[in-house]
Amino acid sequence: GGGGKGIRKPTGRDDFENLFRQVQTEVPGSPIFLMKYADSCRHLEVQILADQSGQAISLFGRDCSIQRRHQKIIEEAPAIIAPPEIIEQMEKAAVRLAKMVNYVSAGTIE
Repeated sequence: GGGGKGIRKPTGRDDFENLFRQVQTEVPGSPIFLMKYADSCRHLEVQILADQSGQAISLFGRDCSIQRRHQKIIEEAPAIIAPPEIIEQMEKAAVRLAKMVNYVSAGTIE
């Protein structure tokens, strides 16, 4: 889904099965991804620009951790919560990804 649709935190097996069925009906036909719950983490992302000639640049990393119902309400840039080396690695990885998939446009890598 987008905008946080489908994000759930099950508390046990029965809860997982019920929540999984809920998500299936909310986002029919969409792939469903499962991941281990990460407590006390931050939502960092990188904005990019890419053109038809294969060039891509990172505009900046940003911190989108302030959310309500899994939707971003504040996007802070540049991201200062992580060490500069980590942000630089994220930005380089985002540019590599954009080039690998021949992405064209403005975009966000989360």
